[in-house]
Amino acid sequence: MQVTKTSDELAGNVSRVLTSFKGWLDGYGESSWDHQSFFAGAVGGRAKSLYYRNRAVGTAAVAPLILFEAFFPTARRLFHHPIRFPIADAHYAMGFAFLYEATGNSAHLERAIHFLNELEKARCRDFKEFCWGYPFDWVTRAGTIKEQTPLITTTPYVYEAFLQIYELDPRDAWKQILESIARHACVDIKDFRTSETASSCSYTPFDKGGVINAAAYRAFLLTSASQVLSKDEYWRIAERNLNFVLGNQNRDGSWYYAMDGVRDFVDHYHTCFVLKALAKIHSLTGHEECREALSRGVDYYVRNLFDKDGLPKPFSKAPRLTVYKRELYDCAESINLCLLLRDRLPQLETTLETVVIGILKGWIKPDGSFRSRRLHLGWDSVPMHRWGQSQMFRSLAYYLREAMNRRGQASEARGNNHAVQVAEGSDRLLESVRTRDDDV
Repeated sequence: MQVTKTSDELAGNVSRVLTSFKGWLDGYGESSWDHQSFFAGAVGGRAKSLYYRNRAVGTAAVAPLILFEAFFPTARRLFHHPIRFPIADAHYAMGFAFLYEATGNSAHLERAIHFLNELEKARCRDFKEFCWGYPFDWVTRAGTIKEQTPLITTTPYVYEAFLQIYELDPRDAWKQILESIARHACVDIKDFRTSETASSCSYTPFDKGGVINAAAYRAFLLTSASQVLSKDEYWRIAERNLNFVLGNQNRDGSWYYAMDGVRDFVDHYHTCFVLKALAKIHSLTGHEECREALSRGVDYYVRNLFDKDGLPKPFSKAPRLTVYKRELYDCAESINLCLLLRDRLPQLETTLETVVIGILKGWIKPDGSFRSRRLHLGWDSVPMHRWGQSQMFRSLAYYLREAMNRRGQASEARGNNHAVQVAEGSDRLLESVRTRDDDV
């Protein structure tokens, strides 16, 4: 794709990519494989579980799956089947809402509402309040998280989707869902005191906490809910989680994934998750420590999480050998973060343009979908809704909405300047007439 760099031309290129992607999505459908497909089924799940229990034997068990992931990514279909992901539906809902705001086309709002309806169906039914998790058993270091277990890293995206569309089309049913989501985040997700002023929170209703981005997600959700729903108690909880995040920022500006002494890697998209949450909280509250943490965090981010070509790299401190060179998910989150912060931290404007141009030049497939990963040899082009497709769609739709807003503001400014010039000209003409009258 030929990409030009002027803002209007870049927005036009993004608009065409989004149109093509919508056509692909209509034909492909709303379920997909996933980067976890190798491990979501019985065979892969047992191999991964064995790896966590016995590293020597487990390595032999997972090695063939890692080789498939690195060299034969289409082999996912041998280990699992396409499934629907609530986190992807939430991103698609927000993306279509951004397109509606950018274009005024009501069909986009209708599509966004369609995804909200799907999210209502997909909630975790074993819980009283609205909440969402993964539709597969997720094998982790701490054990297997069963499907339909609520995750504080999924539910906030659904909250944002309902809130964004509620603000466009207020409906009592959606406000009730927002209230229910907030109650879930407040009550079902647990706090763990770490100091006089700070608490970590659980990732699910059942674990012991310590994950940085989990606390950041919950802090944002409850900060927003405290204002949207006028509940001061939500801010009191959010503030303790926020203090946990702020207090565990490293001196260089980074955050480890978790404060358990084991998962001390620093990667791209988790760094974006934390910075995005802080950016949103700062926008809502003006919290001064958030602003300072953002400044230090972005400085680390741009110095350590991009390659020399200006595009995102997966890790600054990797926990293991990776089978890929670049991740669509990282690029999507980078665009999100830059859009949120470029007005406060202008150095991100260049980063934003570089990443958007990079995606348009190298990541668009002929069918309109995006490549998922750049491997060390070749590409992983299996479309995965949860692992990059939905996030990139939302990011580019957000970019287009912001570009349209900026164009409108520039047009209005030009109109105002023209009006001022006309008024000044009229004043000069009137003054000239008065002067001539005085002369007469």
